[in-house]
Amino acid sequence: MALYSRSGRPKPQGGGTELAAWYFMRVSGVALCVLALVHFSVEHFLFDPSQETSTWIFNQRWNSLLLRSFDWLLLMLVVVHGFLGMRTVTMDYLKGGRRTLALGTLYLLAAVIFVMGTIVVMSVPLVVGN
Repeated sequence: MALYSRSGRPKPQGGGTELAAWYFMRVSGVALCVLALVHFSVEHFLFDPSQETSTWIFNQRWNSLLLRSFDWLLLMLVVVHGFLGMRTVTMDYLKGGRRTLALGTLYLLAAVIFVMGTIVVMSVPLVVGN
């Protein structure tokens, strides 16, 4: 087996966290392409974009548990995929204490964004009867 793949970052030798992150980046990248196309189709073909206001999203779109869950999944995959990409860049270009500081800041920022996104999506109450 070749040490380097034809494109992109080489597959880590051995196993563990680095191999899991390597596979996750590939799987989540494909999943994000599919989810983004589904999101675009739902937003522009199933619903009329000229009628989509914040009130409509609050009362109609996010009143569906399925669509709310889909939006949360898309948001979380984007956050984790982006975070792991920045982690890869940080690991490649920084060393020592600067790497530790940058990774700590990145972990904190990713956790804050994850929690904030979850709070926003989950705190909107479902309207019964619509």
